[in-house]
Amino acid sequence: MERAISIRLDDEAQRALGALTAAGRKQSEVVREALVELARRQDRAGLAAEAERLSADSCDRAEKADIARLMDALRAKG
Repeated sequence: MERAISIRLDDEAQRALGALTAAGRKQSEVVREALVELARRQDRAGLAAEAERLSADSCDRAEKADIARLMDALRAKG
């Protein structure tokens, strides 16, 4: 579902939009792309923070080590 929105651009955003549309791309196209990319970056940042939290968790590290030993043992039986 497409939805129209209206935004006010400051000077920095206006310059960025100009740079992105200079090669002939439509404003709506570059704004949509920028929104999607920002959302992806936030998702990646959230995942990175979760990985950082888990790597600092001694219980989680111990569980990973147990699983790795189990997998090694299963491969050895192979």
